[in-house]
Amino acid sequence: MEQFGTVSARSAGRDRPVLADRETSSTLNCYGGVPASVCRYFIWYDVAVDLGADMPAPGLITLMGSGETSPGGRILHEAALGKLSRPVNVVIMETPAGFEPNSAYVANRVSEFIRRRLRNHGPVVTVIPARRRDSEMGTNNPDILRPILNADYIFMGPGSPSYAVRHLAGSLAWEMILARHRLGACLGFSSSAVISVGKSAVPIYEIYKVGEDPRWIPGLDLLGHFGLRLACVTHWNNTEGGANLDTSRCYVGRDRMEVLLSTLSSGVTVVGIDEHTALTLDFSENSCRVVGKGTVTLIRDGEERVLGPDRAFPMSDLGEIRIPEPDEGIRPDVWAEAAAAQWTEEPALPDEAAALVAEREGARQLKDWDRADMLRARLSEMGYAVVDTPDGPRLDVA
Repeated sequence: MEQFGTVSARSAGRDRPVLADRETSSTLNCYGGVPASVCRYFIWYDVAVDLGADMPAPGLITLMGSGETSPGGRILHEAALGKLSRPVNVVIMETPAGFEPNSAYVANRVSEFIRRRLRNHGPVVTVIPARRRDSEMGTNNPDILRPILNADYIFMGPGSPSYAVRHLAGSLAWEMILARHRLGACLGFSSSAVISVGKSAVPIYEIYKVGEDPRWIPGLDLLGHFGLRLACVTHWNNTEGGANLDTSRCYVGRDRMEVLLSTLSSGVTVVGIDEHTALTLDFSENSCRVVGKGTVTLIRDGEERVLGPDRAFPMSDLGEIRIPEPDEGIRPDVWAEAAAAQWTEEPALPDEAAALVAEREGARQLKDWDRADMLRARLSEMGYAVVDTPDGPRLDVA
């Protein structure tokens, strides 16, 4: 099986669901008794393998130390959005800050920043208010989570690492995010969300605010199935405490970080990310890159490396990397739904509507605005809203 770039859809030594007779039979052998209606993707998968089709590589991951809405924050998001086709469907999760009364404000700040500062990518932004796992508007509610299935870029930011872990681990939301990433969606995390996605996470609030002893908690382990054992720490170079209080290493300070390092399991790589800085993981190139103003520090088994801005290095420097099976570790029903959404074809535009679009574009080129407006009105009567973009007209269902 190929390790990087385009990942082969064929599973090595593993049976895939098959149709007894693909054209006529409804007999389906699927994982765990999942109904055939849910397994429609697996039928496609088997046919796609026979046709030589390939799975997309997992999407780029951006781990930001901070600065996701700062004046220089554009470059941190650009690493991912620059790889995606317009328009980019963006989903912002409220979960890490879900305990805060103003969690909607926190998420909407990011939403507004992406809409305004990255508008050249045509972002279509949806904020998902999944604040807890045990509420109606929660991380297990499929109705509010549905936009994840069509997301090209999924972002989570500030809040509490331990809260994010508690309300995302094993949730439908997290399963859907994993599935979309395996199918090519880019993921962006900042501040507390970065800490939460490691194999081990630091409960920052509990240590810094409450005074608990330094300790690690199990994280969401985003990259565990890729063979990487990471513990991420943001705000690595923070200086808010001034001369009298060491607030580096995400506010816990150097001394407490030394205690944490001494208790970390062997083989785990600590990734310390400065503020206004990001580390990108590009699975299509098997490489990582430092983006932004500061540095990234890698610590494993007592050895430390500091990597400066724009420094690229092999992903294997983080650990022994592997590419998992596309659906490995993901609930079969979630994988089936995500994959079906990935390859659902858009309905073809009727010939009459296509002709009107072309005619209207010709009128616009001739600056015949009255005729262009008349053709827009005719398209509207057919149920289409015309959106003029720098890349040409786009039709939305009105």
